[in-house]
Amino acid sequence: MRASIGAVALLLAGCGDDGAAERRAAVGANAKLADYLRVSDAGRGRKLFGQCAACHTVRAGGQNLNGPNLHGVVGRGIAQGPARFGYSAALQAKQGTWSAEGLDAWLASPQRFAPGTSMMFAGISDPLDRADVIAYLKAN
Repeated sequence: MRASIGAVALLLAGCGDDGAAERRAAVGANAKLADYLRVSDAGRGRKLFGQCAACHTVRAGGQNLNGPNLHGVVGRGIAQGPARFGYSAALQAKQGTWSAEGLDAWLASPQRFAPGTSMMFAGISDPLDRADVIAYLKAN
């Protein structure tokens, strides 16, 4: 009986990480964002987005909360989202569009990406987690 309980526990432990360990192994050492995006999982990103959902929605026509609706954010101009949302001056000063690279930098540290931003979020330190959230945002 102990062997089967141990086997079940090992099996469940492997399922609990949504394949993250295998995906980390697949990107190898010194991985770049493109490597993480290649193995990203939008379904896992949806789960990780839960920490963002207190302030952001992603569905088409979703409302702005404390942060803007993020539907279609990938490829959109930085600070160019819903017209009724007030972006901070720090974010408005940024140029360009929200690319995977820009989102990765923002998700890693909003304060480092746009010093003075009003977004009070420490960031997501894990590059695979960021890639999964980016994949989820791309899917929406």
